Amino acid sequence: MATSSSRLVIAGLSGDSGKTIASLSFLTALKRKGLSVSVFKKGPDYIDPAWLSITAQTACRNLDTYLVDPDVVFRTFVVHSGSCDISVIEGNRGLFDGKDALGTHSTAELAKLLASPVVVVVNTTKTTRTVAALVKGCLDFDSGVDVAGVILNRVAGPRHLGVTRGSIEKYCGVKVLGAIPNLGEDSALIPGRHLGLITPAEFAPGAGLEARLQKIADDYLDVDALIEAANAARKLSCDPPDVSVDRSIRVDIGYFRDSVFTFYYPENLEALETNGARLIPVSSLTDEKLPELDALYIGGGFPETHAEQLARNSAMMKSVKKAARDGLPIYAECGGLIYLSGSVRCGGNVYPMTNLFPIDLQMYSKPVGHGYSAVEVDKNNPFFQVGSKIRGHEFHYSGPADDQK
Repeated sequence: MATSSSRLVIAGLSGDSGKTIASLSFLTALKRKGLSVSVFKKGPDYIDPAWLSITAQTACRNLDTYLVDPDVVFRTFVVHSGSCDISVIEGNRGLFDGKDALGTHSTAELAKLLASPVVVVVNTTKTTRTVAALVKGCLDFDSGVDVAGVILNRVAGPRHLGVTRGSIEKYCGVKVLGAIPNLGEDSALIPGRHLGLITPAEFAPGAGLEARLQKIADDYLDVDALIEAANAARKLSCDPPDVSVDRSIRVDIGYFRDSVFTFYYPENLEALETNGARLIPVSSLTDEKLPELDALYIGGGFPETHAEQLARNSAMMKSVKKAARDGLPIYAECGGLIYLSGSVRCGGNVYPMTNLFPIDLQMYSKPVGHGYSAVEVDKNNPFFQVGSKIRGHEFHYSGPADDQK
């Protein structure tokens, strides 16, 4: 029997409210206190979980009730949090934002599934008393969500804080558990781009991020009160999953693992290993050919920001193309499909890719696809039965080049 107790969801009123910086700062403080932590992200997401993993020094698990059955999400959380002192779950978008008008698959619904207290991070830019109205709205909107407190972000100064805190405490009956000021030029602790933050693989080592996060926690978060809120959660329990498999089957599966391709859920890699795979990391930038493999997995990432480097390593592209033509099974998604295309246009430049699929792509200034998706298999194929329904999520700025539309 697996059990879990102390836990806290760090949610927001919207995207870019400051959830990630608050979560990373809180995790840094917990580690400094010597507490063992488990960390989760309300998915789907790859980049924020990577930063949460680096900070917590443990794998961040995605919790998404659209992609995965809620019972499995519940068991994933309990099993991977049971041996830790405290669990931190970072939300996604606004607290009640989900797939539809009912908020299906929202952070709020996840918090209710896990019976977890919630702390709401609020961007207070150019507003004071209205923040209390927004917090009050969250409290009244769904009484099943246990809002345990508020973290104010981008606070302008003492007067701004005093009016905002006083309004929340007077009208909402919840505590302000942190107040992070507008940090000016230092507010972008981690640089961002079109899909959100850059990945840890692209972040300059030694940039002093941990020290800056610890300072935010020390100066602006009531860490002890946040821990107390987490400790108020009731105990959860479940039976661990049955992971017995036939170990007599062994296959070598390569996967691109470098600063370009970093979008892999740990559960997917672990599932491959559990079922007999030996995972072999391959660099799309420095390796010139594939090793002997039974299959290749190319995850997502940012080939568009590394397009020139990828194009220079044409030897690897030729190796991948030849292996595919010789029958090597290849599973690619997101940026992996860009890598297998004919070319990608970025800015005013066109960069040749593997040309396994004869389609030329282009990076656009706005998202081409964004949101949950579902497909139904309608033709015979080697992998799925006709009629199978597959769920996924897309968030990309790439599409067919203008001259191929």
